[in-house]
Amino acid sequence: MNIYIGNLPYQVTEDDLRDAFSQFGQVDSANIITDKFSGRSKGFGFVDMPHDDEAREAIESMNDKDLKGRTIKVNEARPREERPARRDRY
Repeated sequence: MNIYIGNLPYQVTEDDLRDAFSQFGQVDSANIITDKFSGRSKGFGFVDMPHDDEAREAIESMNDKDLKGRTIKVNEARPREERPARRDRY
């Protein structure tokens, strides 16, 4: 299951996410989304856990909990919505 984590403090690393969620089971990957120009965290990320029961426990346990000073939001990730192509305006 792919899990969305929002409201992340900017100093949280992918290793921090992996450590926080691995207490509930196996974590295949942890990714923090960054700005492509500055490289700075956008304040959200994703954790992939192969076992749905462990992932659900992680979601229930971690949602609205403090992680390095901020209350994070955790839920099952939704598929990315298709957006219309951007047109440059000149």
